[in-house]
Amino acid sequence: MRNKILVTGGLGFIGSHTVVELITAGYEVVIVDDLSNAQLFILENIKKITGVLPVFYKVNVQEKGQLLHVFEKEKNINAVIHFAAFKAVGESVALPLKYFKNNLFSLITLLECMEIHQVNSIVFSSSATVYGEPDILPVNESAPFKPALSAYGSTKQVGEEILAKVSSAGKLNSISLRYFNPAGAHESLLLGELPSGLPNNLMPIITQVAAGKIQQLTVYGNDYNTPDGTCMRDYIHVTDLAIAHVKSCERLLNNMQENKFEVFNIGTGNGVSVMEIITAFEKYNSVKVNFTISQRRHGDAESIFADASLANEKLKWKVVRSLEEMVTSAWKWQQNLSNVNNFTM
Repeated sequence: MRNKILVTGGLGFIGSHTVVELITAGYEVVIVDDLSNAQLFILENIKKITGVLPVFYKVNVQEKGQLLHVFEKEKNINAVIHFAAFKAVGESVALPLKYFKNNLFSLITLLECMEIHQVNSIVFSSSATVYGEPDILPVNESAPFKPALSAYGSTKQVGEEILAKVSSAGKLNSISLRYFNPAGAHESLLLGELPSGLPNNLMPIITQVAAGKIQQLTVYGNDYNTPDGTCMRDYIHVTDLAIAHVKSCERLLNNMQENKFEVFNIGTGNGVSVMEIITAFEKYNSVKVNFTISQRRHGDAESIFADASLANEKLKWKVVRSLEEMVTSAWKWQQNLSNVNNFTM
């Protein structure tokens, strides 16, 4: 019997890439997604890549009755990967209650359903935002939480606390992956970042500006204490990130955990500034990006990048793909989206 993994938010950007890697690794996958920030055609594109059409349920994870139905129908779920959450940092600053309600209630409801059906393994989609403004860079997993700069960051901090306490109190085994800034697209160009409405993340804004869909990119602040004055982040290719989730499932299902609740940074260890991303995008794709400099934006950390040595050692995981691969695949994905003859929508 193959191990069966339930993936919430499995048609989203990171979720869909993870589903592909799970199937490639031999897992059976069940996807739950309410399509609030995903498109149904991604399901068919997963089949095009893998030759397998995963079971799919259109369900909001907060709806306990609907979620219990999934667990009842899909017998023998071995583990869960939980992506389903709102994720726009800027929006979370403006609409904190929306983020607290959705992100925390969905996790609690999921854990209740798992307990009822005796599913004891979960991989949680966390974030480097839990660190706030870290004192030491690169930041490692032992760094204390600082006050979160956004409601999104708060929900990840509280989510981890929920998992830690539930794990210590019972049978649950959990791994929280604190990842940094995913970018890029699948090598098939059938999966990529597909935000609903105006994008919030840097890379899809850049690609849409380059494609003429957005007039210009706003760079928030050029007076930070960084080499070029713009914020620095740790950008990681989404496929490398997806593979970390597969490695985490292996660790849980093979009883390799050293603690019932474990956390791992998933990043490259390299800080790259906003201006360096723009420059790399222009260089490797031979296109210009129209941008303007504005004031700093509330909720943005100045610099953060990962010490991922623990994940390298314990998960047997490492980064393979380069910044060049991130910016070129993201641009090709955007171009494919604009060409309906080559893309299923």
